[in-house]
Amino acid sequence: MRILLDVHPLIRCGPEPIITTSLLQLKRMYERNPKQLYAAGIYPNVYNRAIAAYFSEIIINMGQSAKYLCHKQPFTFYYLNYLNEIFINAKFIHMILKYCDCFKMHTKCQNEIQQQQALIIQLQEDLVDKNKRISELSGLLDKYQSVFNQSPSLSTPVTVIKGQIQPQQSRERQLGLNDVVFGFGGNDQSHVHDPTVQTRKRGIGISAEPQNEDEIQSKELKSYPKSEDVRKLIKGAILENDFMNHIASSQLSQLVDCMYSIEFTAGEMIITEGDYGSLVYVLGEGQLEISKDGRKLRVLDRPTVLGELAVLYNCTRTASVKAITNGTLWAIDRTSFQTILMRDHLQKHNDYITFLKSVPTFSNLPDSTISKLADQLNEVTYRPNEYIIRQGARGDNFYIIADGHVKVTIYPTTENGVIDRTKEPQFVRTLGRGDWFGEKALTGDNLRTANIIATGDEGVTCLALDLESYSLLIADLAALKRRYSQEKPQETTIEEYKPEFQNLQFQDLKIMSTLGSGGFGRVELVSIGSDKTKTYALKKMRKQHIIETKQEEHVINERNIMLHTDCDFIVRLCKTFRDNKYVYLLLEVCLGGELWSLLKDKYFFTEQATQFYVACVVEALDYLHRKNIVYRDLKPENIMLDTQGYCKLTDLGFAKQLPYGAKTWTFCGTPEYMAPEVILNKGHDIAVDHWSLGVLLFELLTGLPPFESPDTMRTYGIILKGIDAVNFPTRMSKNAQSLVKKLCRENPTERYGIGKEGLREIERHVWFEGFDWVGLRKRVLKAPYERQVTSQSDLRHFDEYPEETEEPEDETSGWDESF
Repeated sequence: MRILLDVHPLIRCGPEPIITTSLLQLKRMYERNPKQLYAAGIYPNVYNRAIAAYFSEIIINMGQSAKYLCHKQPFTFYYLNYLNEIFINAKFIHMILKYCDCFKMHTKCQNEIQQQQALIIQLQEDLVDKNKRISELSGLLDKYQSVFNQSPSLSTPVTVIKGQIQPQQSRERQLGLNDVVFGFGGNDQSHVHDPTVQTRKRGIGISAEPQNEDEIQSKELKSYPKSEDVRKLIKGAILENDFMNHIASSQLSQLVDCMYSIEFTAGEMIITEGDYGSLVYVLGEGQLEISKDGRKLRVLDRPTVLGELAVLYNCTRTASVKAITNGTLWAIDRTSFQTILMRDHLQKHNDYITFLKSVPTFSNLPDSTISKLADQLNEVTYRPNEYIIRQGARGDNFYIIADGHVKVTIYPTTENGVIDRTKEPQFVRTLGRGDWFGEKALTGDNLRTANIIATGDEGVTCLALDLESYSLLIADLAALKRRYSQEKPQETTIEEYKPEFQNLQFQDLKIMSTLGSGGFGRVELVSIGSDKTKTYALKKMRKQHIIETKQEEHVINERNIMLHTDCDFIVRLCKTFRDNKYVYLLLEVCLGGELWSLLKDKYFFTEQATQFYVACVVEALDYLHRKNIVYRDLKPENIMLDTQGYCKLTDLGFAKQLPYGAKTWTFCGTPEYMAPEVILNKGHDIAVDHWSLGVLLFELLTGLPPFESPDTMRTYGIILKGIDAVNFPTRMSKNAQSLVKKLCRENPTERYGIGKEGLREIERHVWFEGFDWVGLRKRVLKAPYERQVTSQSDLRHFDEYPEETEEPEDETSGWDESF
């Protein structure tokens, strides 16, 4: 009866002929023409099976009382009248059942076939994707021949490598110049590691030699003649390279001019694994064999770029290149390469400034404001005879002609002031390079009064500035000048130290333990005399190594900036010392260890925890940016935790105070956190910290930065593709994704928090809705994780380090007099 009662509603919901037609009528309809069943609305895949099951149940339960059936389900009595017909037409019922079974089997087979076909298509697509990925991974083994080995000796010049790691079996972690290493152990045992979860290695900070505009402009570049075929060959190889194809066409032409030929013979070693190199090559003719650790990787026989990482900073080669046949290479050194890129950007920026100064609207603006305004200009190209502006239309763009010419025409107007387009427009004048038009749009008058049309065979290139950007920038710059201090750090005097440290002598410090160790020196936990109730971190850096790596400017910057920094979210500098071997920084100690160690233990943080840590960093960066100081090395490794669990920014070795409206050019930072303008040597300012903040937010929520690869050049290539090419994990909320994307805009002037409010603008973002910023600043907001210690010498959140055994050489050149 269960089936009978369940099936009955299905029959009732079918077409009317099922309810009103007797079985005998159905039988006759079927015998005459089966298609009539379909015409009557009876479809085998739905209703026939239900009718057959219903009738079968009646046959099985024929011994049941008709009265009972009528009582349980009144509608059933209607069909009992046909019980006699059912027995007579049992063959018909059997036929229906058999047909339904066959149809069901047929339908099932059809569905299975469709599913199998869909699966085959999906597997074929997966196979294509995997083949592509295999091809990419195979190419990565030998495509980038200059990926550096992160283990330079102390005698190696030029490059600074920060945060270097020893093999896993060693507990000592190698640090560079700017790593104030307070904690690397992450010895919090409250979290159990999951070996299936991926974590990244310690981020490594790198720096090329500091450069300034005077050095860039005074560098002499030599050109070498080449045939047009050779030029085309070199350009083609560069444009096929994932990193170098981002170079502007004007820069590319200069690079080709400055590349010189190197002839090689069969058997000659072009690059030796482990050597330091400063040249990037393009294979012109011949065959080269790429090998690593004695194992052959690949044979090159077509124009290909080799050693491109060397043009960014001094690094070791991780593969060897040997000539198989005689041939030719085209090469350029790092200094020339960087000079071309920097000089091109400087020249273009200066041209923009010159253009702007010639416009009456901007003539009274200060140089710093015009420099910022120049950053807002967008280059736009128009084809010959293309209209840039149409008379009578509305527009909010102002234009300066950078290259080419335009003609100005005006239609006559009627007495009522209506434009008469039935007549030929009158030619007014021709405008060329440096001329401007559309300036009224910046004052709010957006009705165009003339036609501006591109002329010439190659069209025209204009620099465009829209009203919104102009209005915001002018308002923002006025506010920024009030916010940002333009005072440079003064020379240190004894009064600049806090009273408790003014008379402190180096001999008063007592070493208790080691907090960190690296290529530039060590960080020791010290006390003043025998008082162990208060401890400090003493960072000591080898002077000889600083000289060899040409990092004097960075060390002096770190000392001067930290000495004038007083922020609860930045590690404080207490005093500096020097002797013949070291320079010393006596620093506030953070016994909670690094945020990176905590992240490594937890793999990733909740959004609530990430909000807290990012907010701490925002407070620190906002403090620096108010002084127009760019930090340039934001990452979890440089964020310390005090015992309350609050963050403090440390390691200001790459920090630099900029003149208002100016940029800096030194290639430095940690690859995964570098902004595109740093990689491309376009010049950068505080906007790079906004980019890094977005990367930090992503890593804290996911455990990995968005731009991450085992290959450094591949990392740069991913960065240059932009944040929109990144796949965000589903566990990251839409609001968090929104903030990351706003911070990691390719155009530095469009990044979130660059406006007049600075990073304070982030407080209003929806992702921070409900966050207690006041409580954070007053340090009453509870941290996500407290890093408790039992005493001021409790190093549970740190690794152990062996004692120092080697004495560095003396260095007495006097560059460190300010210490």
